[in-house]
Order: sequence, then structure tokens, then C-alpha cells
Amino acid sequence: MKMFRDGNDRIGIMGGTFNPIHIGHLILAENAYEQFNLDRVLIMPSGKPPHKENLESASTEHRVKMAELAIGSNNHFELSLIEVESSGYTYTYETLAKLKEKNPDTEYYFIMGEDSLFDFEKWKEPAKICDKTILVVACRDVYTQADLDEQIGYIRKKYGCRIYKLDTPNIDISSSVIRKRVSKKQTIKYYVPEDVERYIYNRKLYQNV
Repeated sequence: MKMFRDGNDRIGIMGGTFNPIHIGHLILAENAYEQFNLDRVLIMPSGKPPHKENLESASTEHRVKMAELAIGSNNHFELSLIEVESSGYTYTYETLAKLKEKNPDTEYYFIMGEDSLFDFEKWKEPAKICDKTILVVACRDVYTQADLDEQIGYIRKKYGCRIYKLDTPNIDISSSVIRKRVSKKQTIKYYVPEDVERYIYNRKLYQNV
């Protein structure tokens, strides 16, 4: 069921290292677009995330290009370089502050996995995040519905945050699995869009993970 909307623009944010971007990311973003009646979804590669400093990674240039290739055929997805172009570590609350400063009347919907909601208090300035965005939590069957509902209620009460659950298929794919499959010369067909698969092989990414 689509959410009723008022006259304000509604923009989704699908952030991540995208190392590489895969169909799980895209399905989450597409379902959020539909369920919350969004105008578009920003696909936002991270710049230098503080919590993944030692991650075996493709270069920023490669991660951005793969994201661009993945969303090229979808006219309601838009590549955002706001974090990539930031210097130093990137924090969600700072990104949201920049977006709201530029577009104060826009409602931003921040898409996250349910596991992230259970770690939310460890994020930098969670209260400021809640002040600037609506959290959209993808249900992935990692936790029971009772535990998830309890956590949603807890975060709502503590931070006054607007949180909604996103109904989406539970697709158990991770970027780390894809990187390992490439290094083992196993297929990644259907794990990523064809253009991304081709790019990974042509650029010889993840060969020695």
C-alpha cells in the first residue's frame, strides 16, 4: 500500500559503500520508492565511512561508476555524490544537514536495514539524524517482528524519530559475498546488474580479496 502524501517533495536516500552495488540494494530502493510514494531515490555512495576504514575496497571512482551503471535505466533513481565529494570522514547527520539546508521543505526518507536500526545508537549524533529525516527500515527476517517492533518503539521514544517499516523480499546478498565469489572465480550473474558484472570483470576488480 502506498503512503498518502502531501505537497512536499519526498526523496529517498539509499546510501552505502556499494562495494559493489547489487540487486539487493536496488530492490530495497525500488520498493521504498513505491511504498512511500517518493519522487525519486538518491543512490549515494559513501566517501570515507569511519566504520569501514579497513574494508578491502574498490576505489571510490570504481564504486561510483558501478552505482551509475546500475541505475542508468531507472529514471527515478539519481546518483548523489554529496558524500564522495566531502573531505575527511563522512557522517550521516552531516550529509542530512547539507541536504536540508539546500532543500528545507523536502522530506527525506533514509533507507536502512533492520540490523542498522539495532546499531543506531552507536551512530554519530543519532538525534540530529532523526531531526532531519524519516527512517525507513527494511525487514530482512534477521530479527523477529516482536524484537523489531520493540526496537522501533524504543528509538521512537528516545529520539522522537519517525520510523516506518519497508515491506521487501528478504534477499540475502552482501557485497562481501560478491567480492569473495569474484576472487574464487565463481559466477556473480544475477547478483549484480549485467553492466556492473561486466565492469567488475573488465576492470579486474576483487581478484585478490
